[in-house]
Amino acid sequence: MPSTRVKTIVEKQAPLDVSGVISQAMAAAATPDGLDVRYRIQGGKPLTGTVDISGSKNAALPLIAGTLLCQGTTVLKNVPRLRDTATLLSILRFLGATVTEDETVITINTDAAESRPIPHDLVSKLRGSIVLLGPLLARFGEVEMAYPGGCVLGKRPVGAHILAFTQLGAEDLSTDTTLRLRGKLHGGEVILPEFSVTATENVLLAAALIKAEVRIELAAAEPHVQDVCKFLIDRNIKVGGVGSHTLSIQGGSARLAGGTHTVTSDYLEAGAFILAGLATRGRIRIRHADRTHLISFLGAIGRAGGRVTCEKNGDMLVDGAASSFKATRIQTNIFPGFPTDLQAPFGVLLTQAEGVSRIFEVLFEGRMAYLYELEKMGAHIEILNSHQALVIGPSVLRGRQVPSNDIRAGVAMVIAGLAAQGETVVTDVRYIERGYDRLEEKLKTLGADIIREEE
Repeated sequence: MPSTRVKTIVEKQAPLDVSGVISQAMAAAATPDGLDVRYRIQGGKPLTGTVDISGSKNAALPLIAGTLLCQGTTVLKNVPRLRDTATLLSILRFLGATVTEDETVITINTDAAESRPIPHDLVSKLRGSIVLLGPLLARFGEVEMAYPGGCVLGKRPVGAHILAFTQLGAEDLSTDTTLRLRGKLHGGEVILPEFSVTATENVLLAAALIKAEVRIELAAAEPHVQDVCKFLIDRNIKVGGVGSHTLSIQGGSARLAGGTHTVTSDYLEAGAFILAGLATRGRIRIRHADRTHLISFLGAIGRAGGRVTCEKNGDMLVDGAASSFKATRIQTNIFPGFPTDLQAPFGVLLTQAEGVSRIFEVLFEGRMAYLYELEKMGAHIEILNSHQALVIGPSVLRGRQVPSNDIRAGVAMVIAGLAAQGETVVTDVRYIERGYDRLEEKLKTLGADIIREEE
Protein backbone atom coordinates (compact mmCIF):
# COMPACT_ATOMS: atom_id res chain seq x y z
CA MET A 1 0.00 0.00 0.00
CA PRO A 2 1.60 3.30 -1.09
CA SER A 3 0.72 5.19 2.08
CA THR A 4 2.58 2.75 4.35
CA ARG A 5 5.76 4.18 5.82
CA VAL A 6 8.75 1.98 6.57
CA LYS A 7 11.54 3.49 8.64
CA THR A 8 14.58 3.21 6.41
CA ILE A 9 18.15 4.46 6.48
CA VAL A 10 20.14 4.31 3.27
CA GLU A 11 23.86 4.79 3.67
CA LYS A 12 26.12 5.94 0.85
CA GLN A 13 28.25 3.13 -0.50
CA ALA A 14 31.55 3.35 -2.32
CA PRO A 15 31.39 2.50 -5.11
CA LEU A 16 27.63 2.94 -5.42
CA ASP A 17 25.69 0.15 -7.12
CA VAL A 18 23.58 2.44 -9.28
CA SER A 19 21.45 -0.32 -10.81
CA GLY A 20 20.64 -1.66 -7.36
CA VAL A 21 19.66 1.77 -6.06
CA ILE A 22 17.35 2.32 -9.03
CA SER A 23 15.62 -1.02 -8.45
CA GLN A 24 15.18 -0.31 -4.74
CA ALA A 25 13.93 3.19 -5.42
CA MET A 26 11.33 2.03 -7.93
CA ALA A 27 10.09 -0.65 -5.54
CA ALA A 28 9.77 1.82 -2.67
CA ALA A 29 8.20 4.65 -4.60
CA ALA A 30 5.10 3.28 -6.23
CA THR A 31 2.38 0.70 -6.53
CA PRO A 32 3.22 -1.68 -9.42
CA ASP A 33 1.65 -0.48 -12.65
CA GLY A 34 -0.13 -3.81 -13.14
CA LEU A 35 -1.95 -3.52 -9.80
CA ASP A 36 -5.55 -2.38 -10.13
CA VAL A 37 -6.41 -0.23 -7.11
CA ARG A 38 -9.98 0.99 -6.76
CA TYR A 39 -12.42 2.48 -4.28
CA ARG A 40 -15.84 0.87 -3.80
CA ILE A 41 -18.26 3.46 -2.40
CA GLN A 42 -21.82 3.09 -1.14
CA GLY A 43 -23.15 6.62 -1.53
CA GLY A 44 -25.97 8.67 -0.07
CA LYS A 45 -24.56 8.98 3.44
CA PRO A 46 -23.93 12.48 4.87
CA LEU A 47 -20.39 12.92 6.18
CA THR A 48 -20.12 13.87 9.84
CA GLY A 49 -17.24 14.40 12.25
CA THR A 50 -13.80 16.01 12.27
CA VAL A 51 -10.96 15.70 9.77
CA ASP A 52 -7.35 16.87 10.08
CA ILE A 53 -5.78 18.27 6.92
CA SER A 54 -2.36 16.87 5.98
CA GLY A 55 0.72 18.70 4.81
CA SER A 56 0.84 20.02 1.27
CA LYS A 57 2.33 17.74 -1.37
CA ASN A 58 3.07 20.74 -3.57
CA ALA A 59 5.12 22.27 -0.74
CA ALA A 60 6.76 19.04 0.40
CA LEU A 61 8.27 18.24 -3.01
CA PRO A 62 10.35 21.45 -3.43
CA LEU A 63 11.25 21.36 0.26
CA ILE A 64 12.60 17.82 -0.09
CA ALA A 65 14.57 18.99 -3.13
CA GLY A 66 15.76 22.00 -1.12
CA THR A 67 17.51 19.78 1.40
CA LEU A 68 20.20 19.34 -1.27
CA LEU A 69 21.22 22.92 -0.45
CA CYS A 70 21.62 22.19 3.26
CA GLN A 71 24.60 21.08 5.28
CA GLY A 72 24.02 18.54 8.00
CA THR A 73 20.63 17.16 8.87
CA THR A 74 17.30 18.64 7.81
CA VAL A 75 14.06 17.50 9.43
CA LEU A 76 10.79 18.03 7.57
CA LYS A 77 7.61 17.62 9.62
CA ASN A 78 4.01 17.22 8.44
CA VAL A 79 5.10 15.55 5.19
CA PRO A 80 2.11 13.84 3.54
CA ARG A 81 2.36 10.08 3.01
CA LEU A 82 2.02 9.92 -0.76
CA ARG A 83 3.40 8.10 -3.76
CA ASP A 84 4.90 11.33 -5.10
CA THR A 85 6.83 12.17 -1.92
CA ALA A 86 8.05 8.55 -1.75
CA THR A 87 9.28 8.79 -5.34
CA LEU A 88 11.24 11.99 -4.73
CA LEU A 89 12.81 10.58 -1.58
CA SER A 90 13.89 7.59 -3.64
CA ILE A 91 15.60 9.90 -6.11
CA LEU A 92 17.47 11.58 -3.24
CA ARG A 93 18.64 8.15 -2.10
CA PHE A 94 19.82 7.47 -5.64
CA LEU A 95 21.87 10.69 -5.48
CA GLY A 96 23.53 9.44 -2.29
CA ALA A 97 21.48 11.12 0.43
CA THR A 98 20.65 9.47 3.73
CA VAL A 99 16.91 9.40 4.38
CA THR A 100 15.00 8.30 7.48
CA GLU A 101 11.20 8.16 7.46
CA ASP A 102 8.99 8.03 10.54
CA GLU A 103 5.33 8.60 9.74
CA THR A 104 5.06 12.27 8.70
CA VAL A 105 8.59 13.20 9.84
CA ILE A 106 11.41 12.90 7.29
CA THR A 107 15.07 13.30 8.24
CA ILE A 108 17.46 13.96 5.36
CA ASN A 109 21.23 14.41 5.16
CA THR A 110 22.63 15.28 1.71
CA ASP A 111 26.27 15.86 2.66
CA ALA A 112 27.36 12.82 0.63
CA ALA A 113 25.01 13.50 -2.30
CA GLU A 114 26.39 13.78 -5.84
CA SER A 115 24.98 15.14 -9.08
CA ARG A 116 24.66 12.15 -11.37
CA PRO A 117 22.36 11.60 -14.37
CA ILE A 118 18.89 10.72 -13.10
CA PRO A 119 17.40 8.01 -15.33
CA HIS A 120 13.95 7.85 -16.86
CA ASP A 121 12.83 5.05 -14.53
CA LEU A 122 13.06 7.39 -11.54
CA VAL A 123 11.50 10.56 -12.96
CA SER A 124 8.97 9.21 -15.46
CA LYS A 125 6.14 9.07 -12.90
CA LEU A 126 6.79 12.35 -11.14
CA ARG A 127 6.65 15.63 -13.00
CA GLY A 128 7.47 17.34 -9.72
CA SER A 129 11.01 15.94 -9.88
CA ILE A 130 11.75 18.96 -12.08
CA VAL A 131 12.34 20.90 -8.83
CA LEU A 132 15.69 19.10 -8.51
CA LEU A 133 17.10 21.20 -11.36
CA GLY A 134 17.73 24.32 -9.30
CA PRO A 135 19.32 22.76 -6.19
CA LEU A 136 21.57 20.40 -8.16
CA LEU A 137 22.68 23.08 -10.62
CA ALA A 138 23.40 25.61 -7.87
CA ARG A 139 25.31 23.18 -5.65
CA PHE A 140 27.23 21.14 -8.23
CA GLY A 141 27.33 23.36 -11.32
CA GLU A 142 25.69 20.69 -13.46
CA VAL A 143 22.47 18.70 -13.58
CA GLU A 144 21.29 15.98 -15.93
CA MET A 145 18.01 14.07 -15.87
CA ALA A 146 15.51 12.41 -18.15
CA TYR A 147 12.43 14.51 -18.84
CA PRO A 148 10.02 14.22 -15.90
CA GLY A 149 6.56 12.76 -16.39
CA GLY A 150 3.60 11.74 -14.27
CA CYS A 151 0.76 14.02 -15.40
CA VAL A 152 -2.04 13.76 -17.96
CA LEU A 153 -3.23 17.37 -18.05
CA GLY A 154 -1.93 18.21 -21.47
CA LYS A 155 1.48 19.53 -22.42
CA ARG A 156 3.29 21.30 -19.57
CA PRO A 157 6.70 22.13 -21.05
CA VAL A 158 9.96 22.64 -19.19
CA GLY A 159 10.88 25.67 -21.28
CA ALA A 160 10.20 28.08 -18.42
CA HIS A 161 12.84 26.32 -16.31
CA ILE A 162 15.48 26.31 -19.03
CA LEU A 163 14.81 29.95 -19.89
CA ALA A 164 15.09 30.96 -16.24
CA PHE A 165 18.46 29.31 -15.71
CA THR A 166 19.96 30.53 -18.97
CA GLN A 167 19.08 34.05 -17.80
CA LEU A 168 21.24 33.32 -14.75
CA GLY A 169 24.18 32.12 -16.83
CA ALA A 170 23.58 28.39 -17.25
CA GLU A 171 24.42 26.65 -20.52
CA ASP A 172 21.61 24.56 -21.98
CA LEU A 173 22.96 21.22 -23.22
CA SER A 174 19.61 19.42 -23.33
CA THR A 175 18.69 16.89 -25.99
CA ASP A 176 15.40 15.39 -27.12
CA THR A 177 15.60 12.82 -24.32
CA THR A 178 17.64 14.49 -21.59
CA LEU A 179 17.56 17.72 -19.63
CA ARG A 180 21.08 18.98 -19.00
CA LEU A 181 22.25 22.34 -17.67
CA ARG A 182 25.77 23.39 -16.74
CA GLY A 183 27.60 26.43 -15.44
CA LYS A 184 28.14 28.73 -12.50
CA LEU A 185 25.05 30.84 -11.86
CA HIS A 186 25.16 34.59 -11.32
CA GLY A 187 22.69 37.14 -10.03
CA GLY A 188 20.31 39.12 -12.17
CA GLU A 189 16.72 39.38 -13.31
CA VAL A 190 14.65 36.37 -14.32
CA ILE A 191 11.49 37.10 -16.31
CA LEU A 192 9.40 33.96 -16.41
CA PRO A 193 7.30 33.39 -19.55
CA GLU A 194 4.35 32.29 -17.37
CA PHE A 195 3.33 32.11 -13.72
CA SER A 196 4.96 28.71 -13.32
CA VAL A 197 4.93 27.35 -9.78
CA THR A 198 7.75 24.86 -10.21
CA ALA A 199 9.91 27.28 -12.23
CA THR A 200 9.51 29.87 -9.47
CA GLU A 201 10.48 27.28 -6.85
CA ASN A 202 13.46 26.14 -8.91
CA VAL A 203 14.83 29.67 -9.21
CA LEU A 204 14.17 30.39 -5.52
CA LEU A 205 16.15 27.34 -4.45
CA ALA A 206 19.01 27.95 -6.88
CA ALA A 207 19.24 31.63 -5.92
CA ALA A 208 19.86 30.67 -2.29
CA LEU A 209 23.44 29.67 -3.25
CA ILE A 210 24.10 32.66 -5.54
CA LYS A 211 26.15 35.37 -3.85
CA ALA A 212 24.20 38.17 -5.53
CA GLU A 213 20.61 39.34 -5.80
CA VAL A 214 18.23 37.43 -8.04
CA ARG A 215 14.94 39.05 -8.97
CA ILE A 216 12.04 36.95 -10.31
CA GLU A 217 9.36 38.70 -12.31
CA LEU A 218 6.00 37.01 -13.03
CA ALA A 219 6.65 34.68 -10.11
CA ALA A 220 3.97 32.31 -8.86
CA ALA A 221 2.53 33.20 -5.45
CA GLU A 222 0.75 30.01 -4.33
CA PRO A 223 0.88 29.00 -0.65
CA HIS A 224 3.40 26.25 -1.41
CA VAL A 225 5.71 28.80 -3.08
CA GLN A 226 5.40 30.95 0.03
CA ASP A 227 6.37 27.94 2.15
CA VAL A 228 9.57 27.54 0.14
CA CYS A 229 10.29 31.23 0.78
CA LYS A 230 9.78 30.68 4.51
CA PHE A 231 12.14 27.69 4.42
CA LEU A 232 14.86 29.90 2.92
CA ILE A 233 14.17 32.85 5.24
CA ASP A 234 14.50 30.55 8.25
CA ARG A 235 17.99 29.71 6.92
CA ASN A 236 19.04 33.36 6.81
CA ILE A 237 18.37 33.91 3.11
CA LYS A 238 16.79 37.30 2.43
CA VAL A 239 13.62 36.91 0.37
CA GLY A 240 11.52 39.93 -0.49
CA GLY A 241 8.02 40.12 -1.97
CA VAL A 242 6.74 36.86 -0.49
CA GLY A 243 3.18 36.28 -1.69
CA SER A 244 3.56 38.66 -4.65
CA HIS A 245 4.50 38.14 -8.29
CA THR A 246 7.90 39.80 -7.87
CA LEU A 247 10.45 38.07 -5.65
CA SER A 248 13.96 39.15 -4.71
CA ILE A 249 16.48 36.73 -3.23
CA GLN A 250 19.85 37.60 -1.73
CA GLY A 251 21.73 34.33 -1.39
CA GLY A 252 25.19 33.31 -0.31
CA SER A 253 27.94 31.07 -1.59
CA ALA A 254 27.87 28.69 1.38
CA ARG A 255 25.41 25.86 1.84
CA LEU A 256 22.41 26.47 4.02
CA ALA A 257 21.99 25.32 7.59
CA GLY A 258 19.89 22.24 8.22
CA GLY A 259 17.33 22.36 11.00
CA THR A 260 13.60 21.71 11.17
CA HIS A 261 10.72 22.91 9.01
CA THR A 262 7.00 22.10 9.21
CA VAL A 263 5.29 21.75 5.83
CA THR A 264 2.28 24.03 5.36
CA SER A 265 -1.18 22.48 5.26
CA ASP A 266 -2.73 21.36 1.97
CA TYR A 267 -5.43 23.85 0.99
CA LEU A 268 -6.39 21.63 -1.94
CA GLU A 269 -7.18 18.74 0.39
CA ALA A 270 -9.10 21.13 2.63
CA GLY A 271 -11.14 22.31 -0.35
CA ALA A 272 -11.92 18.74 -1.37
CA PHE A 273 -13.24 17.88 2.11
CA ILE A 274 -15.32 21.07 2.20
CA LEU A 275 -16.92 20.03 -1.09
CA ALA A 276 -17.42 16.45 0.10
CA GLY A 277 -19.20 17.69 3.22
CA LEU A 278 -21.46 19.97 1.20
CA ALA A 279 -22.23 17.52 -1.61
CA THR A 280 -23.26 14.79 0.86
CA ARG A 281 -25.37 17.25 2.90
CA GLY A 282 -23.13 16.49 5.86
CA ARG A 283 -21.72 18.44 8.78
CA ILE A 284 -17.96 18.27 9.30
CA ARG A 285 -15.24 20.19 11.14
CA ILE A 286 -11.98 20.78 9.27
CA ARG A 287 -8.83 21.35 11.29
CA HIS A 288 -5.35 22.59 10.36
CA ALA A 289 -6.43 24.39 7.18
CA ASP A 290 -5.53 28.01 6.45
CA ARG A 291 -8.48 30.19 5.42
CA THR A 292 -6.19 32.73 3.72
CA HIS A 293 -5.20 30.04 1.21
CA LEU A 294 -8.83 29.57 0.15
CA ILE A 295 -10.28 33.08 -0.15
CA SER A 296 -11.40 32.84 -3.80
CA PHE A 297 -12.66 29.29 -3.33
CA LEU A 298 -14.67 30.19 -0.22
CA GLY A 299 -16.15 33.13 -2.11
CA ALA A 300 -17.35 30.75 -4.83
CA ILE A 301 -18.78 28.42 -2.18
CA GLY A 302 -20.74 31.33 -0.73
CA ARG A 303 -22.10 32.36 -4.14
CA ALA A 304 -23.21 28.77 -4.69
CA GLY A 305 -25.14 28.79 -1.41
CA GLY A 306 -22.75 26.61 0.58
CA ARG A 307 -22.55 27.15 4.35
CA VAL A 308 -18.95 27.24 5.63
CA THR A 309 -18.09 29.05 8.87
CA CYS A 310 -14.54 29.90 9.91
CA GLU A 311 -13.99 29.90 13.67
CA LYS A 312 -11.47 32.00 15.60
CA ASN A 313 -9.29 28.96 16.29
CA GLY A 314 -8.95 28.40 12.53
CA ASP A 315 -11.32 25.45 12.27
CA MET A 316 -13.86 25.42 9.44
CA LEU A 317 -17.41 24.19 10.00
CA VAL A 318 -19.10 22.81 6.90
CA ASP A 319 -22.89 22.53 7.02
CA GLY A 320 -24.24 20.86 3.91
CA ALA A 321 -27.59 20.14 5.53
CA ALA A 322 -28.30 23.87 5.93
CA SER A 323 -27.06 24.78 2.45
CA SER A 324 -29.27 25.69 -0.49
CA PHE A 325 -27.23 25.34 -3.66
CA LYS A 326 -27.73 27.67 -6.60
CA ALA A 327 -26.00 28.05 -9.94
CA THR A 328 -22.84 30.12 -10.18
CA ARG A 329 -19.86 30.73 -12.43
CA ILE A 330 -16.31 29.69 -11.63
CA GLN A 331 -13.19 30.65 -13.54
CA THR A 332 -9.84 29.21 -12.63
CA ASN A 333 -6.86 31.48 -12.30
CA ILE A 334 -3.42 31.77 -10.76
CA PHE A 335 -3.31 32.30 -6.99
CA PRO A 336 -5.08 34.03 -5.31
CA GLY A 337 -7.69 33.24 -7.95
CA PHE A 338 -9.85 30.11 -7.99
CA PRO A 339 -7.53 27.06 -7.91
CA THR A 340 -7.53 24.93 -11.02
CA ASP A 341 -6.98 21.88 -8.79
CA LEU A 342 -10.38 22.46 -7.16
CA GLN A 343 -12.29 22.95 -10.41
CA ALA A 344 -13.23 19.28 -10.88
CA PRO A 345 -14.36 18.70 -7.27
CA PHE A 346 -16.39 21.94 -7.44
CA GLY A 347 -17.98 20.73 -10.66
CA VAL A 348 -19.51 17.84 -8.69
CA LEU A 349 -21.15 20.29 -6.26
CA LEU A 350 -22.58 22.26 -9.18
CA THR A 351 -24.56 19.19 -10.27
CA GLN A 352 -26.59 19.73 -7.09
CA ALA A 353 -27.18 23.45 -7.69
CA GLU A 354 -30.41 24.91 -9.03
CA GLY A 355 -29.96 26.47 -12.48
CA VAL A 356 -27.23 26.66 -15.10
CA SER A 357 -23.66 26.96 -13.84
CA ARG A 358 -20.69 27.83 -16.02
CA ILE A 359 -17.16 26.46 -15.63
CA PHE A 360 -14.31 28.27 -17.35
CA GLU A 361 -10.95 26.49 -17.11
CA VAL A 362 -8.29 28.89 -18.38
CA LEU A 363 -5.09 27.10 -17.35
CA PHE A 364 -5.19 23.53 -18.71
CA GLU A 365 -6.80 21.98 -21.75
CA GLY A 366 -7.26 18.50 -20.24
CA ARG A 367 -9.34 19.24 -17.18
CA MET A 368 -12.87 18.72 -18.50
CA ALA A 369 -12.77 14.93 -19.11
CA TYR A 370 -14.29 14.18 -15.70
CA LEU A 371 -17.56 15.80 -16.87
CA TYR A 372 -18.18 12.87 -19.21
CA GLU A 373 -18.02 10.58 -16.17
CA LEU A 374 -20.49 12.78 -14.28
CA GLU A 375 -22.84 12.48 -17.27
CA LYS A 376 -22.72 8.68 -16.89
CA MET A 377 -23.82 9.18 -13.29
CA GLY A 378 -26.85 11.25 -14.33
CA ALA A 379 -25.55 14.82 -14.42
CA HIS A 380 -26.77 17.18 -17.14
CA ILE A 381 -23.60 18.59 -18.75
CA GLU A 382 -22.94 20.61 -21.89
CA ILE A 383 -19.26 20.82 -22.82
CA LEU A 384 -18.84 23.90 -25.01
CA ASN A 385 -15.15 23.39 -25.77
CA SER A 386 -12.00 22.14 -24.04
CA HIS A 387 -12.11 25.08 -21.62
CA GLN A 388 -15.80 25.80 -21.00
CA ALA A 389 -18.80 23.80 -19.88
CA LEU A 390 -22.32 24.24 -18.54
CA VAL A 391 -23.71 22.25 -15.61
CA ILE A 392 -27.51 22.17 -15.43
CA GLY A 393 -28.88 21.16 -12.06
CA PRO A 394 -29.89 19.83 -9.77
CA SER A 395 -29.35 16.24 -10.89
CA VAL A 396 -29.75 12.96 -9.05
CA LEU A 397 -26.41 11.17 -9.30
CA ARG A 398 -26.41 7.36 -9.49
CA GLY A 399 -23.50 5.06 -8.84
CA ARG A 400 -21.42 3.83 -11.76
CA GLN A 401 -17.89 2.59 -12.44
CA VAL A 402 -15.79 5.65 -13.25
CA PRO A 403 -12.03 6.21 -13.69
CA SER A 404 -9.61 8.62 -12.07
CA ASN A 405 -8.42 10.55 -15.11
CA ASP A 406 -5.92 12.50 -12.99
CA ILE A 407 -5.31 13.35 -9.33
CA ARG A 408 -7.97 16.04 -9.01
CA ALA A 409 -10.53 14.41 -11.30
CA GLY A 410 -10.06 11.27 -9.24
CA VAL A 411 -11.05 12.95 -5.99
CA ALA A 412 -13.98 14.55 -7.84
CA MET A 413 -15.21 11.05 -8.73
CA VAL A 414 -14.88 10.03 -5.08
CA ILE A 415 -17.02 13.02 -4.01
CA ALA A 416 -19.56 12.16 -6.72
CA GLY A 417 -19.68 8.58 -5.46
CA LEU A 418 -20.23 9.74 -1.89
CA ALA A 419 -23.15 11.92 -3.01
CA ALA A 420 -24.67 9.41 -5.44
CA GLN A 421 -27.35 6.81 -4.91
CA GLY A 422 -26.09 3.24 -4.91
CA GLU A 423 -22.59 1.90 -5.48
CA THR A 424 -19.79 3.71 -7.28
CA VAL A 425 -16.49 2.07 -8.18
CA VAL A 426 -13.63 4.49 -8.77
CA THR A 427 -10.77 2.88 -10.71
CA ASP A 428 -7.15 3.96 -11.26
CA VAL A 429 -6.88 5.06 -7.64
CA ARG A 430 -3.09 5.26 -8.02
CA TYR A 431 -3.65 8.78 -9.38
CA ILE A 432 -5.56 9.83 -6.27
CA GLU A 433 -2.91 8.38 -3.97
CA ARG A 434 -0.30 10.58 -5.59
CA GLY A 435 -2.03 13.64 -4.13
CA TYR A 436 -4.18 12.76 -1.11
CA ASP A 437 -2.81 11.36 2.14
CA ARG A 438 -4.86 8.32 3.30
CA LEU A 439 -8.02 9.66 1.68
CA GLU A 440 -10.15 6.56 2.24
CA GLU A 441 -9.09 6.34 5.90
CA LYS A 442 -10.09 9.94 6.57
CA LEU A 443 -13.41 9.49 4.79
CA LYS A 444 -14.15 6.42 6.89
CA THR A 445 -13.69 8.45 10.07
CA LEU A 446 -16.42 10.76 8.71
CA GLY A 447 -18.80 7.86 8.23
CA ALA A 448 -18.24 7.17 4.53
CA ASP A 449 -18.85 3.62 3.29
CA ILE A 450 -15.68 3.27 1.23
CA ILE A 451 -13.44 0.26 0.70
CA ARG A 452 -10.01 0.22 -0.93
CA GLU A 453 -9.45 -2.84 -3.12
CA GLU A 454 -6.35 -4.18 -4.85
CA GLU A 455 -6.38 -6.72 -7.66
